[in-house]
Amino acid sequence: MQDYYYSAEKTGSFFRKLIFILVFFTLTPIALFSSTISLISITNSESKTAKSKPTIQKQTTGVQVYASLPSDFPTVSAEIVEEDARPEIIKNFLTSYKSPITPHAEFVVETADKYGIDWKLITAIAMKESGLCKIIPEDSYNCWGWGIHSAGTLKFDSYEEGIDIVSKGIRENYVDIGLVTIEEIMSKWIPHSPNGVWAEGVKLYMAEMK
Repeated sequence: MQDYYYSAEKTGSFFRKLIFILVFFTLTPIALFSSTISLISITNSESKTAKSKPTIQKQTTGVQVYASLPSDFPTVSAEIVEEDARPEIIKNFLTSYKSPITPHAEFVVETADKYGIDWKLITAIAMKESGLCKIIPEDSYNCWGWGIHSAGTLKFDSYEEGIDIVSKGIRENYVDIGLVTIEEIMSKWIPHSPNGVWAEGVKLYMAEMK
């Protein structure tokens, strides 16, 4: 009888071990698979979070630090180029008409800035009045018809003196009293010009200088 119970107990122990082994090999792969899936999911989630944060920071930083740069630097550069180009534009215009005041192109621009008038204006008037100083009273250096009337002709000692006096005169006798447009200047400069021909000619020559 004792051998019988010992044998039964031994048999039961064997089946318990067998069941335990079966359960272990059944559940272990499932647990490993679940753990792997969870780990991958957590890793992907952290990766997305890590990627999203720098993107937000870069956008915020970019707006705060660099937003003003595109609107500032090109503008300053464009203004400098335009200002530096003005003497060359005047020179090219004078050269194309073989004007004797071609060497004074830079002085024309400097004087216009000095008196705050359009830098193209006295060159265009000189073109209209004398073909850019080609048809003027002898030794007058007066390319603008400035002070020329029946009582006599106003003469300058040089082209530069003429440029300065005429520029100053336009400022004080025209611009400062409200005669700003070419038509308004014409109303005092040469009021008898038929159909505004003088103003149209001056504007046409100014448009050539670009």
